[in-house]
Amino acid sequence: MNRSPYITQAPSVTTIMLKVLLALLPGIAAYVWIFGGGILVTLTLASITALASEAILLKWRDRPIKPFLMDGSALVTAWLLALALPPLAPWWLVVVGTLFAIVIAKQLYGGLGYNPFNPAMIGYAVLLISFPAIMTKWPAPLLLAQTPLGFSDQLHFIFAGALPNGVLVDAITSATPLDYLKTQLGLHHQVQAITQAPIFGVLGGKGGEWVTGAYLLGGLYLIQQRIISWHLPSAFLAALALMAGVFYLLDPAHFANPAFHLLSGATMLCAFFIITDPISGPTTPLGKLIFAAGIGILTYLIRVYGGYPDGVAFSVLLFNIAVPLIDAYTQPRVYGHAK
Repeated sequence: MNRSPYITQAPSVTTIMLKVLLALLPGIAAYVWIFGGGILVTLTLASITALASEAILLKWRDRPIKPFLMDGSALVTAWLLALALPPLAPWWLVVVGTLFAIVIAKQLYGGLGYNPFNPAMIGYAVLLISFPAIMTKWPAPLLLAQTPLGFSDQLHFIFAGALPNGVLVDAITSATPLDYLKTQLGLHHQVQAITQAPIFGVLGGKGGEWVTGAYLLGGLYLIQQRIISWHLPSAFLAALALMAGVFYLLDPAHFANPAFHLLSGATMLCAFFIITDPISGPTTPLGKLIFAAGIGILTYLIRVYGGYPDGVAFSVLLFNIAVPLIDAYTQPRVYGHAK
């Protein structure tokens, strides 16, 4: 018997999560090329911690372990958190953040399908608030670092916190472009002069532009595979670009252009992989547009006027709170009803 044209076979959770992980691979490859293999260690630590903690919580809740571990949701959370952390973060920081994301933000709410907040962003926000100094120690791109570290040196630094003799932390770390821009603007320098610094590339951070572009490529793959819809990424990027464009036109000496904001920080990771979480986001088409646009506007305001150089995590979590309200007021009219 042929299926009716309006009946489709929805992909399984496992299929969806595997395609999300696959879409992240171009960004990870670019990350390794630009910053070295330390991110692979962070990803491995986060993955092991996520799977182990989820298994323990499932056992404690007397739930079947294998089906939930095999759905891939824990790995997606682990990878998103790991990619948001500095790639040379100490091992215990990765473990603490992943434990908080899986145990507190996911399993204690009931597991997949019941968490009101994005688990990866919860883990990131907790680490950023609790350990701000460590979370700002981002490595300089290998082509800019005074002392580029090999993979073995990065591995030793992650687990032992030690660097080769004579090498200082300042020689391997640098401010992110967003952080540097924010700091220099606070010192009353102008954008045109600030962006002449070596860490800036053509449109965003040097090297980081490639990572951002790779996330964009992976995101387009998810849209092509119909894992995500166009509503969330388009509304987020459009709102962020519109905000940046308006402020840039008003005062280009003190506000960066839209391209810089689109190609810096966690913009593309947020647009295609974070706000597209189907559990903690709205379900209606109009609700998705409102949700994503709100996150884009708030992200820009935090970047420019807030205390943090990038506002993705806090913007997402604040709008996660508003999801029930957004869904309640954006329900489409039921066919055959006047309202």
